[in-house]
Formats: sequence, structure tokens, C-alpha cells
Amino acid sequence: MKRIIFILIAAASLSVQLHAQGMNMMNMEQRKLSMALYAVANLYVDSTSTIKLVEDAITGMLEKLDPHSTYMDPEETKDMTEPLQGNFDGIGIQFNMLTDTLYVVQVITGGPSEKVGLLAGDRILKVEDTPIAGVRMKNTDIQKLLRGPKGTTVRVTVLRHDEPELIDFKIVRGKIPVYSLDAAYMADKQTGYIKLSRFANTSDQEFITALTKLKKEGMKNLILDLQGNGGGYLNIAIDLADEFLSKDKLIVYTEGFNQKRETSNSTTRGGFETGRLVVLVDESSASASEILAGAVQDWDRGVILGRRTFGKGLVQKPIPLPDGSMIRLTVSRYFTPSGRSIQKPYENGNTESYQQDLINRYNRGELMSADSIHFPDSMKYSTLVTKRKVYGGGGIMPDLFIPIDTTRYTDYHRRIVASGVINRVVMNYIDAHRAELTSKYSKITQFKQSFVVPDVVMLELQTMAKAEKIPFNEGEYNQSKALITLQVKALIARDLYEISEYYQIINDDNESFREALRIINSTSEYNKVLGL
Repeated sequence: MKRIIFILIAAASLSVQLHAQGMNMMNMEQRKLSMALYAVANLYVDSTSTIKLVEDAITGMLEKLDPHSTYMDPEETKDMTEPLQGNFDGIGIQFNMLTDTLYVVQVITGGPSEKVGLLAGDRILKVEDTPIAGVRMKNTDIQKLLRGPKGTTVRVTVLRHDEPELIDFKIVRGKIPVYSLDAAYMADKQTGYIKLSRFANTSDQEFITALTKLKKEGMKNLILDLQGNGGGYLNIAIDLADEFLSKDKLIVYTEGFNQKRETSNSTTRGGFETGRLVVLVDESSASASEILAGAVQDWDRGVILGRRTFGKGLVQKPIPLPDGSMIRLTVSRYFTPSGRSIQKPYENGNTESYQQDLINRYNRGELMSADSIHFPDSMKYSTLVTKRKVYGGGGIMPDLFIPIDTTRYTDYHRRIVASGVINRVVMNYIDAHRAELTSKYSKITQFKQSFVVPDVVMLELQTMAKAEKIPFNEGEYNQSKALITLQVKALIARDLYEISEYYQIINDDNESFREALRIINSTSEYNKVLGL
């Protein structure tokens, strides 16, 4: 008995010593950092900012870890979290800055601006006594002027088409919803289409609402568009994947050196566990998008169509700091149900090559041809139902590859888009014809079938482009004309209706969408892809 007690005492003593040594090492490291900071702040030849020194030290430390561990100052933290929270305080408009003037594109239904009578097409010239027209002000600076705590008042001065006098509005700021679901409509009599731009706090509820609406309209099959969706909250990705999977299916698991394995399984709550499903992805689909696509693919639940996704499979834990800033520290990795790591390779501290990955894919021809994509045998995995071959090693490789279409994109087209010429032409046309268009096309179906972009609009576009020092190139113009015309029509639809109607027009030019519609309407081809 005495021997046992002696051993326990000795073990406890050793534990205390090791803990003390660990604390001493930590204290030594902390003292080292503190001494360095003190020395620079108090002895350096030029004046310094202690705040900046600390921020630079944190940033430098995180840069050596991985490409996604980052430091954000208080303002950056607010800007990052706001779109994912699902709402913000403001006046409730969507706007574009065109030729140094703020054009109201949409007035959010039920929002503060609609209540006082602000209209789409209005130009905001001043906020309080601050001119914002003709001064080349940044969008972020304008947002700061317009946004503010709920219940506060802001005065805006507006120029309205056909109104000779400027109009002043007093707007009481309110809580403005931020939607993550851009579009939900019936692509044909039995196929619904849902476009999700990010995985925000409200995304699951938005999805359920859209799903319920489409089912009432006769939806049997679904195209879920995650193209360009850079991700968001992990729990929302899990909730959305749960909508498609039956009970007790592994959706994703995470694991890290200091984080034990955590798994997430599906429940009985799924709203679309049967019915054909096609998920659209591309090289900009990342993180939460890849979790959902990976779960759908691994369980052979639907067809993944498009191009290989970004490959962001590192989990960041937000660590709030006392001044409102934040560290987003990578703590673990995402793995799909079959065990594939979503994260693409990276070298610690070499973020430049990591950021160049998409350009490198383009240069290798990977975005144009599936044959340019090569996976080592060690990266081969099998799906969990039909045992199809899938690949790990970074991103989700789709079941059906759709090359990026470069045939209609020209320098002329890129320059008129970048200069804002297309948006300005659309705004001018709607300004002059809003009442006529609203009366003639009360529904999007009428507009889509009957509206043709007038030749005068395309001529004005060419004139406006020349004024922006973009020389007319007849060959490039003809090569891109169909695309430009479609974009003009889609932007007019967005202004007359909502963003969902924009996608009803622009998807006519989306090869991934067209192929998804073809596959989902062919039982034999759909089943063949999934090995059923």
C-alpha cells in the first residue's frame, strides 16, 4: 500500500514539474515577445504605433501557418460577419455607382426607403450635407454614410427622372434582411432551380421556404446552383446537406492535431430526400459548398456537374480579441463521408503560389478540358452506395465536366463590363421607358418571351464605350454581341422585377444549367452517371 501511495505521489510530482516547465516556457516566450515589442516601441529611431506593431506581429505569425489563418481588424471583422448574419441596420436599397452617381437599383420591399417613397432609378446626390455625386467616393464609404443604428434618421437628396426639382427624404434606418438565396423558380414543368450565393445564418430557412414554394408549383426534380458560392457557416452546410440525405448518413467530419474527430450525420428532417438532384459547381465554389457537394456525391444522392471546386477544406475557429478584432485560426480539416480531404495542397507561408492556383489551372487547360486534370492513384476513393470512382487531393471533381466557355468573351466585352458601360446603358433605357415596360410586361414570362433589346440601345452602348476610350472593334463586337445583348436583357429584368428574374434570363447562356436540365430530364442518363 505504501509503495502504491509513493508511486502516485511521484507521478503527481512529475506532472506538476512538467506543467511548471510548460508554463515557464510559455512565460519565457511571452516575455520574449513583450521585450521585443517594448524595445521597438521605446527605442526605435522613428516613431511607431504600438497598435500597428502588435497587428503586424500577429499577421506575420499567422502567415507562416496556412493560407486561411488570418487576422482582421475591428472594421474588417464587422464587414466579414455582416453578410453572414442575415441582416444589418440601414435604409434598405441596392445601388450601383455609375459615372460617379449612386443609382438606386432596387428598393427592398417593406424596408425604410420604400416606406418614404424612394424608387428604383432614383439618383442619390447627397447624404445629409455630404455630396456623393461627382466625387469618386468608394462604395464602402457610401455604405458608412447610409448605414447606422436602427431608429436613427438619415436625410438623402434625390434626383428623379422627369422631376425638375431635387427631392429630400428623411429615412429612419431599420433592420435590413440580407438574403443568401438569389433565385428560386421553375426551370420547366417539373424541375426547380435554386441559386445560393453563400451559406449564411438564414440560408437553411430561405432554402426550405423556396423548396416549399417550388413543390407547390409541381417540382419533382431540383437543380441546386452553387457556382461562385465561396462558402460560409459549417453548421448551415450540414443543415442543407441534411435536406437531401436520409437518416444517419455521415455528412462531414473534421479532425486536427489538437482537435479530436467530430462527425455530423443526417437526420429525418430532409425536405428533398428523393427526386433527381443536380448540383452545379465551379472553380469558385468553396468550403461549405464543397462539404455539401462532397456529401451528395459520396452517397450517390445526385449528380455533381461543372468544374473542379476551389479546394478549401481548412476549418477556421474565430477567436475574438478585446478591441473587436479577430483571429480566424485554422484548427482542423474537412473530410467527406468517403474520407476525402477537401483541402488542396499548400506550402506553409507561401500564400502567393496558393492564390495563383486558379490561374495555374487555367494555364494548364484544366478549365477547358477534363483530360488536363490528373490525380495520383493514392487519391482514388469510392462512393458509398454504387462504388463509383471519385478523387481526393483538393476540391470536388464533378461527375460531369463542363468546360468554361471562352468563345464569346473578348477584350471589347471585358472592357465595357469593367467600365460600367453596360449598367449605364441599362439604367438610361429603364429611366426613359420604366412606365411603358412595367405596363407591357407585368410578368417575367411575358418579358422573357417577347422583349427584344432595341438596336438603339446597342448603338448607345457603342457610343458610350467610345466616350470611355474603348475603341469599337467590329469583329470582337460581333463575337460577343449575343452575350452582351443577353446581359442587357437580364439587367433590365433585374431592375423591373427581382434578382431571381435576372437568373431566369441569364441562365439561357449557362452551359452548366442547360446540361443539368438535359440530364435531369433523362432517367437513363441520370441513372447511368450515378451507376444506378
